[in-house]
Amino acid sequence: MATAPASQASAYARPPEGRPARVAFIGPAPLFAPCVPSVPVPNLESRFIDFRGEAPDALVHELHEYAPHLVVCFRPEHVPSGLFAELSAAVLGVAAEPLPRGEHPPNDGLRWNLGELAKADPRCFDRVLVCDPLGFGSAAAHLPAWRSQPLPVDDRLFRPLRPTARPPRAIFIGHSTMHVEQFLLPVKHGFDIGHYAYGLAGDLLEEVLDGADIAINVGPDGQIAPLLPRVLMHLAAGQLLLSEPLERSFALEPDIDFVVVASSSELDTRMHQLTQRPDAYERVRIRGRAKVEQYRASRVWRDVVDDLFDDIAAFGTARDLR
Repeated sequence: MATAPASQASAYARPPEGRPARVAFIGPAPLFAPCVPSVPVPNLESRFIDFRGEAPDALVHELHEYAPHLVVCFRPEHVPSGLFAELSAAVLGVAAEPLPRGEHPPNDGLRWNLGELAKADPRCFDRVLVCDPLGFGSAAAHLPAWRSQPLPVDDRLFRPLRPTARPPRAIFIGHSTMHVEQFLLPVKHGFDIGHYAYGLAGDLLEEVLDGADIAINVGPDGQIAPLLPRVLMHLAAGQLLLSEPLERSFALEPDIDFVVVASSSELDTRMHQLTQRPDAYERVRIRGRAKVEQYRASRVWRDVVDDLFDDIAAFGTARDLR
């Protein structure tokens, strides 16, 4: 990744020692608001701006009024070239979608994701966080890719463990695809599984999570299985997670932190077991809830702020600044 001299980073006002960092998160709220802190947390002030590529001048005006130390952009392709050129804050792009990876020929969905990401102007960003580690190389070919890690979970969505209902209530949050329906439909015939499309947010999302004991994770297609944000969200909510095998689990341990179901028939078997014995995998649920503590949004984003400013100070930035 090409970088400018480190002296160029002096244009940014780093959060003073002992003072909270102000972070402006921008992007489609229904998708990404659950990944940022919505409650007051020590050493971090944040604001989420629902931005979907419309009214960019209004966005810049709001950013100047808020005067953040860091802007985190969840849809880099929505940022017009030069939009942040006069903004004296660091800008971190986030490539949240799975991307083409070397060991698999890219399918239409991965090519689409990369095509959208490639529309972003690399001169608008100091660094880019890539959520799909297997697609890091694809992102780096177009943008200043920096590190790979999953998106964290809003502290507001964390729940203490509670007794499992009898019978337990299961949910799936995600769009319907051919693979999803082939995986879930046979099981839906025998069990009451609530299926909710993406876009749940705020009180409605909390209501859905509070009413569930079991969460199911099935990727959009059968060729790849990235760690999607809903995986960590369900663990944070205290649910037992039944998931397809994950390509990269970011320290989550299969059958220790979540239960692996590699097929529709395995999911059906686990649902039968849990209907008869709702606490059959209680140790897994407890372990998963404990493990996800490291992905609290307040903790993760504060670390990202510190690491990002250290990195820019050491290596500079190639971002277009005026």
